[in-house]
Amino acid sequence: MKFNTKTIHGGQKHEEATGAVMPPVFLTSTFAQSSPGVHQGYEYSRGANPTRTALENSFASIENGTHGLAFSSGLSAIDCVLRLLNPGDEIVAGDDLYGGTYRMFTRLFQKYGLSFSFVDMNLVDNVTNAITDKTKLVWLETPTNPLMKIADIEAITKAVKEKNASILVAVDNTFATPYLQQPLDLGADIVMHSATKYLGGHSDVIMGALMVKDEKLAESLHFIQFAAGAIASPMDSFLVLRGIKTLHIRMQRHCENGKAVAHFLQNHPKVGEVYFPGFETHPNHEIAKKQMKDFGGMVSFRLKDTSKAAAFQFLENTKVFTLAESLGGVESLVNHPTTMTHASIPEKERLKIGITDSLIRLSVGIEDIEDLLYDLDQALYA
Repeated sequence: MKFNTKTIHGGQKHEEATGAVMPPVFLTSTFAQSSPGVHQGYEYSRGANPTRTALENSFASIENGTHGLAFSSGLSAIDCVLRLLNPGDEIVAGDDLYGGTYRMFTRLFQKYGLSFSFVDMNLVDNVTNAITDKTKLVWLETPTNPLMKIADIEAITKAVKEKNASILVAVDNTFATPYLQQPLDLGADIVMHSATKYLGGHSDVIMGALMVKDEKLAESLHFIQFAAGAIASPMDSFLVLRGIKTLHIRMQRHCENGKAVAHFLQNHPKVGEVYFPGFETHPNHEIAKKQMKDFGGMVSFRLKDTSKAAAFQFLENTKVFTLAESLGGVESLVNHPTTMTHASIPEKERLKIGITDSLIRLSVGIEDIEDLLYDLDQALYA
């Protein structure tokens, strides 16, 4: 199947008892057994639930994997990956990460004996130079949150595996979605999504996803999911499965609108630097063009007036763009990383990578582009 067909049919089958085209929401905690240990594939919904299974099959399909796992949040999916490791293991991660990921790495897992190196993944050598004999995991975001850096998934994975084939490479693919890039096809071992964002697409559910190709790795991740219990509920699974069915057409409009917004901001007298991988001036534009189908709906920019007061005036005056956490929904959102999504990163570390008070992140939705541009213009002049 081609991708647009996979979003609707990938890994799916009609419900056997009734022929229902959409899987029912199986709101049950347990399943009858005809004899101890003899059942129809389901025992207890923490281990597996038919609605969640349908979603997990869809997850695997759209990332060209063999196994998908649905979690109660994106962070619980990341937590599951880190539980593969042991005290003393080292992780190499990008220096521009979602604040919640950075917080989990540094404030939760460091005290259990894991250590983290944060490097600029614009350059492959920065990654390989940070690898030691204790490195067990390389964690990528691309495009990054919020500075829209691009890491070369294929080149980094190849270089890492040449150094040590046992090191796992995991990619947070939330910003790009499988519509734009498929990291498993580029050599990565694990793909992670905050399915809250583009996969769900309607800002009405919290969920995380992992996709893999390796059977043994899938078994290890599923055991952790089952033992730790951070599973997606049947109703949430139904909602995200429904969301995935329109992912391809939503992403087309997100990309169209994102490009128009980026170019508008680039030429606006109130705006300084604009971060968008679709620009030919972006440092890794050629890599983005190589590994992505298009450039997405995420745009970050700085105001020329670098004060926090100016940023707040802009943020308080948008009418169509909603000031809120999160991204990837059909509605446009605006975010102030230093006080919102990345507030948990110490100020010194934020400033070192360029997350300043004048930085604003947009999740460009699928509204009429003229309304979005007018809204940005009036808020900038406010």
